[in-house]
Amino acid sequence: MIEKFDVYMTPYKMNRRMHIYLPDDYYQSEEKYPVVYMFDGHNLFYDEDATYGKSWGLKDFLDQYDKKLIIVGMECNHEGTKRLDEYCPYTLKNTFLGSIHGTGKDMLNWIIDELKPLIDRQYRTYPWRECTAIAGSSMGGLMSLYAVIMHNDYFSKAACISPACGFCVRQLFNDMNKATISPDTRVYLSFGTNEIRNMDSVKSNLQSLVQYFDNSKALSYVNIIEGGNHNEASWEKENPVYMDFLWK
Repeated sequence: MIEKFDVYMTPYKMNRRMHIYLPDDYYQSEEKYPVVYMFDGHNLFYDEDATYGKSWGLKDFLDQYDKKLIIVGMECNHEGTKRLDEYCPYTLKNTFLGSIHGTGKDMLNWIIDELKPLIDRQYRTYPWRECTAIAGSSMGGLMSLYAVIMHNDYFSKAACISPACGFCVRQLFNDMNKATISPDTRVYLSFGTNEIRNMDSVKSNLQSLVQYFDNSKALSYVNIIEGGNHNEASWEKENPVYMDFLWK
């Protein structure tokens, strides 16, 4: 089942819609569940809510999945380029997406300090980092990668799907060198071959990320999807792959 409600975002001084997936028998049991925090929550479950009319089909997938989870889908800011600002940890000029006034660090602090405690109070969760994951695609994939690295004390797992990190690789790698990663960390990384022209550059960056996680004794999994595109229809096909990897 899907529940929707608004939450006040202190750093942005506005309300934001949350899209919460619960197992269908949630209210008939006393069971507790792991939690996945996911960006672009409006695109996850229903086509009618999705920006481009196609969702990830995640509700249908989870309804038949053999692992029961709570998904906290966080809707983005749809105003102008605000999504880019919220979903980037860095302020950047003259990128191929234009200039970005990155407030992603504020976003993640809000998730950790305000949203997660609210979810843990309101629902029956396993609140520990071992049972907490973060996931997203494109800019949400970048945020998920940044979160699992820089806030590894809260997130032990991340699905970084088509992460839009090409324009901030230098900044990201600089931050990675300051971070400490627990060996129980799992990170899923994917790209479709139709997403970008320079796949050699993407594969080089992915190789560096894999080496970084290997050096920390953490597990990473790279999925290069032949013919994969940068859209929800392609990402839907990855649901069983990243979920199985994160929750083995």
